[in-house]
Amino acid sequence: MIPGADPVHKVTIIPRGRALGVTTYLPNDEKHTYSKEYLEAMIAYALGGRAAEKIIFNQYTTGAGNDIEKATKIARKMVCEWGMSERLGPLAYGQKEEEIFLGREITKHTDFSEKTAEAIDEEIQSIIMKGMEKAENILQENIDILHKLAHELLVREILDAEEIKKIMNGEELPPVQKEELPDHVKELLEKRKKESEVSSKEISEENSDSDSEEKTSENLDTEKDDQQ
Repeated sequence: MIPGADPVHKVTIIPRGRALGVTTYLPNDEKHTYSKEYLEAMIAYALGGRAAEKIIFNQYTTGAGNDIEKATKIARKMVCEWGMSERLGPLAYGQKEEEIFLGREITKHTDFSEKTAEAIDEEIQSIIMKGMEKAENILQENIDILHKLAHELLVREILDAEEIKKIMNGEELPPVQKEELPDHVKELLEKRKKESEVSSKEISEENSDSDSEEKTSENLDTEKDDQQ
């Protein structure tokens, strides 16, 4: 849906580390340089989750925090390192300084005025907001596909590129089939089942013996009372 962007390889809602879900991309070919169009597409990609929150729930959560950070870093590099701002021109802002002291530490030296700093912030914000607007427009235009993808993710937890393509083309996915358990797992479950049955039987026998002893004791007590 976004020209110039890497195709989605896989989407999962299974938590991975600190992430609640992961979207992975698989480039069509090896890249050594990145075009402005490609970077803008990656920013729109990253802001898709926040755009979906706004459209569907009309509220924001912390779930998009990492994506927003990633988008902001790309936008800042576009402006400050790669000279991709029409307003500020092909200039690099913030020279890197490397200091070797107990390992390597890289710091940035501010070599521009406060006015330029404000212009940099405005350009970064402009790039981010354009990416957000693009993400919102794409989701609004394909809201049915968004709901279908969300539903299938809830059912399957993972969608690969082929399944995503089918959903976007309006095709139905085959029913989810339960995976066959490996033989060693089946054996372990069967063993535990037998152990549980044996344990239950032993407990039942112990209870039965205990009841018999109690009844015998009661009968003896009754006979003594009768004799008295």
